[in-house]
Amino acid sequence: MVLLLLLVMLASCAAVPQDLSNKMFTFPQETNTAHVRLTTSRQNLGAVTVCLRSFTDLKRDHSLFSLATPSADNDFLIFKRAPSDVYNLWARGQYTSVFGQDYKLNTWHSVCSTWNAVSGVMQLWLDGKPSSRKFVSSGSNINGPVIIVLGQEQDSHGGAFDIKQSFVGMMSDVHMWDYVISPDEILNYSNQPYFTPGNVLNWSKLEFQIVGRVLIEDQQSSY
Repeated sequence: MVLLLLLVMLASCAAVPQDLSNKMFTFPQETNTAHVRLTTSRQNLGAVTVCLRSFTDLKRDHSLFSLATPSADNDFLIFKRAPSDVYNLWARGQYTSVFGQDYKLNTWHSVCSTWNAVSGVMQLWLDGKPSSRKFVSSGSNINGPVIIVLGQEQDSHGGAFDIKQSFVGMMSDVHMWDYVISPDEILNYSNQPYFTPGNVLNWSKLEFQIVGRVLIEDQQSSY
């Protein structure tokens, strides 16, 4: 009974702010359950920038960052397609694809995606290099309740995970802003000097809940 209680506590630890500097989340196996749920008080977003670093050998589709609301399970999603040079970027339930990215397996990549509700334009930055800017959705904000998930792709608000879209690998330095940060700031993030931390999600003050087998480990190698 004690062991069972401990496992339950580990599987659904309370969301409290933690400094994850020099740490990473490790998703060691393919599942339709294991994920990290990130907590934010921001429930209305007229613009978004998300940056993260990831490392994987997956050759199939997988989710890198999934934000869902009751009105759109893909309200903001960064989704890596199986072809090595293709990403799908989603906002407000609509998406575009960007091509020609210099993506490699078993390599740390810096990934940033931006969106603005006024222009409706999204863009991907891979290792500091921009994609073409493409229209996705305009005219309405992302409006909560917001659920943000790492490691799985939400096909409903907070669930309906597909094992073949799960992330297997390592992820770190997740930041989110409620505005489109400048190209210079994205380069600063990608090159790892000083940059302005996210004001919605901040890796050094992150509130999160781990569900299933996801490890917090020291970062491995340099980016």
